[in-house]
Amino acid sequence: MTTLTGYSRPLGVTDDAGVRSPGRTIVLWILQVGAAAMFLAAGVPKLLGAPAMVQMFNAIGIGQWFRYLTGSIEVVAGLSLLVPSVAFYGAIALATTMAGAIATHLFIVGGSAVPAIVLLAVTSVIALLRRPW
Repeated sequence: MTTLTGYSRPLGVTDDAGVRSPGRTIVLWILQVGAAAMFLAAGVPKLLGAPAMVQMFNAIGIGQWFRYLTGSIEVVAGLSLLVPSVAFYGAIALATTMAGAIATHLFIVGGSAVPAIVLLAVTSVIALLRRPW
């Protein structure tokens, strides 16, 4: 008799080797902690109303509510990168936010989009390595 069981592999277990290598885990945690620090450093000034952030969001033209929304996403999702069970979802939210930031820098406010491009790449790697399937 064949029994079918429906279970998912535990977070951190891969199909190829069975268990994630220690080196890969260390690199992943370095990326997650670094990205979390960067997003906290970017989100907190937005929430506190730093003059440069208020001015930038005035230039975007949507309204200051968008500054609060963006800052909240950066802080909450940035903190979620430090919790392995939800890091995937935080990374997806942040990657989406960075895609919007790149477009905003390129087409509206100007300035360098390089930091947003780097953070998009990092959060995409985190999402890939922390995906739940």
